[in-house]
Amino acid sequence: MRIFRIICIVVCLQPGMSHLRSQSLSFVLKTADRALLPLPVQLLVHDFPSNGDSVQVQVFRETERGLTPIRSQLETGINTYLWFIPDEVIAPHSEVIFHIKLDKVSPAQTVTVKNNVRMDQHNISLGHGGKKVLDYHHAYMEAPQSVDPLYGKSGFIHPLRSPEGNVLTRIQPDDHYHHYGIWNPWTKTIVDGQEVDFWNLAKGEGTVRFAGMISKTAGEVFSGFSIRQEHVNFKARGADQVAINECWYVKNFPVEIEGRVCWLVDFISTMNNPLDSAIELSAYRYGGGIGWRATAAWNKDNSSILTSEGKTRTDADGSHARWCKVEGLFPSGINSGIVFCSHPGNRAHPEPMRVWPEDANDGRGDVFFEFCPIRYQKWTIYPGEDYGMKYRMLVFDGEITREIAESVWLAYAKPVAIEWIK
Repeated sequence: MRIFRIICIVVCLQPGMSHLRSQSLSFVLKTADRALLPLPVQLLVHDFPSNGDSVQVQVFRETERGLTPIRSQLETGINTYLWFIPDEVIAPHSEVIFHIKLDKVSPAQTVTVKNNVRMDQHNISLGHGGKKVLDYHHAYMEAPQSVDPLYGKSGFIHPLRSPEGNVLTRIQPDDHYHHYGIWNPWTKTIVDGQEVDFWNLAKGEGTVRFAGMISKTAGEVFSGFSIRQEHVNFKARGADQVAINECWYVKNFPVEIEGRVCWLVDFISTMNNPLDSAIELSAYRYGGGIGWRATAAWNKDNSSILTSEGKTRTDADGSHARWCKVEGLFPSGINSGIVFCSHPGNRAHPEPMRVWPEDANDGRGDVFFEFCPIRYQKWTIYPGEDYGMKYRMLVFDGEITREIAESVWLAYAKPVAIEWIK
């Protein structure tokens, strides 16, 4: 079994560092043969004060003119992580010194927090600077009128908006009422010897539903939330059966790439089998991973697909990729899209994909994309064990070159080196 690690960069403070609460700690960030874009960097730390302490944690970049404050944020939980975003591109073969100050800094030195997260009776919403980024529907959404009520559902992301406000997701389209924005149910699943379909809702075999809030947070670097979901088996004897417990961890990092604001959305799913017997996620062209039904504004004539391996919409389906860029024009004339990045720790990485062909849906060429880790090989989920999938989405307006897409994936998959200064 592949062990899944939810870590970008792991740097542990040495034991006994708690006395540094009123001092500073320094480290060197070293780039090798590639530049580092101003993208989030994560450090696993020990002996740091929690968010509830009066001590404020701030990261500074050392320059010839002194110390420049940069966006930084603590994330606490089972482990404590320090996030920061370099305020400029760091060239290849560079060594940049950063300082972590653990005492309070003056208001003039702090960075304004523009990220926000809120929860109402229907959604958990992430935003930045007055702009809406995405909604996660925790409330049950009814099926459209005159449609089988089995198509109703909770537990999905819609809308996901570009920084310019273009809605990139679509739910309950009349050709596939069971499509819900960004979501990830399993299709061919063997539970207690029976085949259960959690994807095709009208079969009445199963569904995925919201099961509870875990946490939500907002700071200088990101806003995010974590929730619980249940994969419910309607075919179980007696009462409905929770076959898979799942947690989603969703974060949005506003970043600036080549002078343009982009959203960097991290999506992590962890699964656990609460049953006494193993569950088989059978090999199939749909299921799990991360699925996306794209906006109705796109068709075969105004959208395009490019993978890390150079595949396009004509030959991407069924191929493997580290990343896949999907983009298209909106009526406003703005080009928007998403670069989907697969983490190297994921099963079957580089991952196989389901990409609808250009003649999908009676020749309209509607857009559907999915990283599908079980496309060619079944996945057995054993009782009591945790399994995970990890993805990053670069949400953009304008143009993102292949080189930028590759740089974003590299920063995600192969973090730069950090050394502490003693």
